[in-house]
Amino acid sequence: MTSIASRGLTLSYQRQVIIDALDMQLPKGKISVLIGSNGCGKSTLLKSFARLLKPQQGSVILNGVDIQQKSTAAVARELAILPQTPTAPEGITMRQLVALGRYPYQSWMQQWSAEDETMVNRALTQTSLQALADRPVDALSGGQRQRAWIAMTLAQDTGVVLLDEPTTFLDLAHQIEVLDLLRDLNRLENKTIIMVLHDLNLACRYADHMVAVHDRAAFAQGRPEDVLTQALVKTVFDLNCRIIPDPFFGTPMCIPFGRELPQ
Repeated sequence: MTSIASRGLTLSYQRQVIIDALDMQLPKGKISVLIGSNGCGKSTLLKSFARLLKPQQGSVILNGVDIQQKSTAAVARELAILPQTPTAPEGITMRQLVALGRYPYQSWMQQWSAEDETMVNRALTQTSLQALADRPVDALSGGQRQRAWIAMTLAQDTGVVLLDEPTTFLDLAHQIEVLDLLRDLNRLENKTIIMVLHDLNLACRYADHMVAVHDRAAFAQGRPEDVLTQALVKTVFDLNCRIIPDPFFGTPMCIPFGRELPQ
């Protein structure tokens, strides 16, 4: 069963084709991670999954229906996306930011409700941010700010969450903090999480399903232990390496080489 699939999906900017006739299925209730070199189309794929980029050809299927056939409000109730470098209005507090996640449920007939308040408080609790709720977003640390953005997507209360490099600009401790949070949300809330990560070792540790994007297509997809091989890293990243089991987690671990290969 899938939450998101693509059928013959072709994406382009102006006349440059980025993704060409892609057929892909991402499993429901799992963590899927997209990997690939810079500029290969990972972020472009996420945008198309969220209906932020219209396909040149083909379709994106969200919960069994062509996403182009759904209203904007319907998509926003099924899917949330956190872009790579989101920006918050100046002076906004964390609670106000998280409350923006309830916008799909607002209309001129439906104003702020008790359910909206409950979902905002729940999202703050899930991300351990209750004590900081009234603090300005600008005053937060990098890890706290990223958790605030994730809380906003949780308040949106969707079954599918897309994240474009959620660990960008974070130190290692905060990267693990954010990824642990996302894994907990997947395991406890059964949310389908699809994200782009650059760190191959963390991608392997947290992914149930991995997709390597290369040459305008899904070069390989499946379990991390089946996808991440020395040959794939050489082809996709033009990098020599060795793949060994992580001594603690047992997941594939990439040891990259520079110009000089080990003896």
